[in-house]
Amino acid sequence: MEKIDRQILRLLADDGRMSYTQLGRATGLSTSAVHQRVKRLEERGLILGYGATIDHAAAGKPLTAFISITPIDVSRPDDYPQLLEDVAEIESCWSVAGEESYILKVRVATPGDLEDLLGRVRAQAHVTTRTTIVLSTPYENRSLH
Repeated sequence: MEKIDRQILRLLADDGRMSYTQLGRATGLSTSAVHQRVKRLEERGLILGYGATIDHAAAGKPLTAFISITPIDVSRPDDYPQLLEDVAEIESCWSVAGEESYILKVRVATPGDLEDLLGRVRAQAHVTTRTTIVLSTPYENRSLH
């Protein structure tokens, strides 16, 4: 990947709403050249989408936790993401190597809501869980450097 493409990716990761004109000023390219490069980055799958950064506490979900799940019966199919895909509180699901099979990032309003969520995850996926509650987030979703 070219240096200028990396620069465009960094800029868009920091501010996905940057206009092609602003990107052009920052990179020294014309607006149309930036547009073509961004389009190519999207087509190559390097840019998967654009989104808003949400203040989850202000949106009523101040509690973030990571739930590690481990199968109770290892002979069951590995279909945990599908079993849990309708659980709205799950923000991310990662398949991992180690003792656990998956780690879920969840956001809820209260410790009681987290307790309820843990019960639903265990029942729906037939797993055991280990939970880590986030105390603070000094930084998240850092841009490329």
